[in-house]
Parts: sequence; C-alpha cells; structure tokens
Amino acid sequence: MSKLSILIPTYNYDVSQLVHDLLSLSEKEQVDADITVGDDASTDAHCIQQNQALERLPHVRIINNKHNLGRAEIRNRLAQECQGEWILFIDSDAQVPPEFSLKSYLEEGKRSEVVCGGLYHPATNPMPEASLRFKYERRADQRRSAEIRSKTPYQHLTTFNIFIRRSTFLQIQFDKDCKEYGYEDALFGAELKKRNISISHINNPLIHLGLEPNAIYLQKAETALRTLVGLQGKMQGLSHVENAAHKLEQFHVAAIFKDCFLLFSPLLRKNLLSDHPYLFLFSLYKLGYYLNIKKSEKLR
Repeated sequence: MSKLSILIPTYNYDVSQLVHDLLSLSEKEQVDADITVGDDASTDAHCIQQNQALERLPHVRIINNKHNLGRAEIRNRLAQECQGEWILFIDSDAQVPPEFSLKSYLEEGKRSEVVCGGLYHPATNPMPEASLRFKYERRADQRRSAEIRSKTPYQHLTTFNIFIRRSTFLQIQFDKDCKEYGYEDALFGAELKKRNISISHINNPLIHLGLEPNAIYLQKAETALRTLVGLQGKMQGLSHVENAAHKLEQFHVAAIFKDCFLLFSPLLRKNLLSDHPYLFLFSLYKLGYYLNIKKSEKLR
C-alpha cells in the first residue's frame, strides 16, 4: 500500500486529540502513514506545549516556524518536507468522525490525482456567540455532499480535507499571495482545472469545529475580501462577491450600492453581531465592503 503523509498546519490550536485519533485510525486500517504538524509561529504557550509533546509519538513530526509564513506557504513547506507518495491536508480545527476513512482515500487515489472528502458541522451550535459562522456553515453544508460537489468539481475544492498525489501538488502548490485568510483553495482549484488534472469528490468528511464569535468571524470575512482585492483578478470568476460586484459595475450602479453601504453599514453590523444574524444581510455587507476597498485600492 502507498505511503501517506498527513499534513496539519496549525496556529494557536491544540491538535493533540486530532493527531491521536488519526494515529489510531491508521493503525486500525493498517495504513502506512506519518503525520507532520506545522506550527506557524504560534504564540499561545499552552498550544505550543501540547503540540510539541506529540513528537514523542511514533510517526509524528513537529515543524516549528520562527516566523509566520501564512496559510499558503506553511502548507507548501509541509508538502516539500514530507516523504509520502500521497499527502492529506487536514486543518487543525478538524475532528475525526467514526465514518472517516484513510483507506477510502487511497482506494479513490487509484482513479484520481486529487480527492476531496468534504466537511460538515455539528447539528447544534456549540458556541452561542458564534451564531453568524454557524448559520453560514450549516447552510453551506446543504451543498457539500459528494453528489453536489461533483457537478462543479474544481469550484468545490477545500484545503480543509484534501488528498492529493505529492508530485502533483509540488507542480502547482498554493499561491504565495494568500498569506492571510481566504481563497487559497479556490485558486488551487482553478489551477487544477487549467492543467486538466483529475479530481474526484467522495463522502469522507471531517467535522469542522473552528467556530469563532461573530465579531472575529466578521473580521475574517473582511480579511478574505482584502485578500480577494489583492489577488487582482486571479480568481477568474470563481468568487460570488467578485461576480456580483462586476454585474453592478456593468449596470453602472456600483457607486450607488457603495454609498448605501457606507450609510447603512452600522445597522448591518449590528445585526451580524447579534444572536440572530441574517445571512442575506451578510451577503450585502460583504459586497459593499468589497466595493469600497476595491475603490480605495484603485485610488492608491
């Protein structure tokens, strides 16, 4: 059976339970796997201590960065330094459910260079102050079955849980411009499509636990939109926000929408930071924010 390297980038997150679960699973399924945790210059002393202790375990390696490389480059480094024929990227805030299988990936890898397993969220919100992220993700979960993802395979790629032949990944790697939150997975999918590299979607999901309070998630959304502007068209129409902004510009109403956003953004934020945020208002907020920072970038 082929060698598998499981790569877990992390920043200020304790991955000890995730690593133990993956080790147990690889032993149960008799999969030849090693695990590399890439700590991207964490500052949380507890997380650093817990993650460093994992290196005592067999088949586990910890890489500690002195300086933060960012979301894309830390993943590139992990892939460059591992030895497996296949690599499996898993985000640090993942949980292994009973139905998850490493062997399923290796079997599907006989047919595709890239395999996406998917993700889902708990049925009930474990963190009431994270109502915005929870509502957003639960709605997105409705479109995350393998059947739906397979209809547009390159647009539903996520780095949260992705299996890929190492040699294939090293030909492309993640875009180094994605240093902060957002869009490294979409750009990677676009590059796979451009190169006509085979990709398949299966139902082999992990549980996403990383919910943030509304204020922090709103900040992350804003960061992602700044990343989108900085990419300067690299998304090739893969961003819903960018596509919507383009339509407003075509109909010459983007300036009006932008001015309305500036007027009503305090009310939008009040709702989005509440216990009962509306996702439609979240979409309007992201579009207005994007148009404003796009114009600011043009004026520089």
